[in-house]
Amino acid sequence: MSKILVIAEHLGGKLNSSTARAVSAAAAVKADAIDVLVLSDAPDAIAAEAAKIDGVSRVLTIARSDNAHALATVLAPQIAKAAAGYSHVFVPSTTFGKDIAPRVAALLGVAQVSDVMSVEAAHTFKRPIYAGNAIITVEADASHTVVATIRSASWAAAGNAASSAPIEALAIDVTLPTHTRFVELKQGSSDRPDLQSASKVVSGGRGVGSKENFEIIYKFADRIGAAVGASRAAVDAGYVPSELQVGQTGKIIAPELYMAIGISGAIQHLTGIKDAGTIVAINKDGEAPIFEIADIGLVGDLFKLIPELEQAIG
Repeated sequence: MSKILVIAEHLGGKLNSSTARAVSAAAAVKADAIDVLVLSDAPDAIAAEAAKIDGVSRVLTIARSDNAHALATVLAPQIAKAAAGYSHVFVPSTTFGKDIAPRVAALLGVAQVSDVMSVEAAHTFKRPIYAGNAIITVEADASHTVVATIRSASWAAAGNAASSAPIEALAIDVTLPTHTRFVELKQGSSDRPDLQSASKVVSGGRGVGSKENFEIIYKFADRIGAAVGASRAAVDAGYVPSELQVGQTGKIIAPELYMAIGISGAIQHLTGIKDAGTIVAINKDGEAPIFEIADIGLVGDLFKLIPELEQAIG
């Protein structure tokens, strides 16, 4: 019997869409039950959101002051305890999930399955390897709990259910470690869409030329209501902060529209956008690798082409 526990990702009292994507993966297992676990100091509003996701059987909450901030050291022991009786524990393959899942797997004494992009059977999954250049089929031990991170870019978010799932408070007895403490959270404030969940993304690369020139990317993204991303080369050059990096060592995304501006298309960057709907590339080098995967390519000076695009948009 398959019974799956999906760990909810949330920030600022709001549920992240990656949770609904993890529920889609759980539904593909054809489990008998899919429960969502919300760990927070005030889980009620988050749990109410999670209860509306189609396919969710129950929402379980653990309300503790220790859970005010998503510290993997603090959350993992609670998740491992709550996982008793579950055949699978699914966590989004985001920064949050990649931090927590290995700890949960270690506490349960199992090997983690990373970046699940498709479900072949209850214990058989496909995941990318070699920077996404190959797909491997892995089979987890059916006698142990499967702890897996779900590649958000490969799964559509589950929709809303006709009625909300029941919400239950979970009381668990577990000693939490005290050697880790929350100091502060630093994050850029922006009115732009979130990079990992945006339907449109405009990214700039080394070809943009400088931090000052990157304003043309921000301006164009705002014009079309898109999130802003960047290649590793642009991040390393100091044009933009690291949280905007798209690629193997950055964020893996799957927007409906991805615009790569001044990005040559190193394999590490292409890994992060393989699941995008339509890819548009603008580069002055007609031989740039990005054009091999682009649906639409424009060869030319980005500083001339972008203003022309803005004029065409009207």
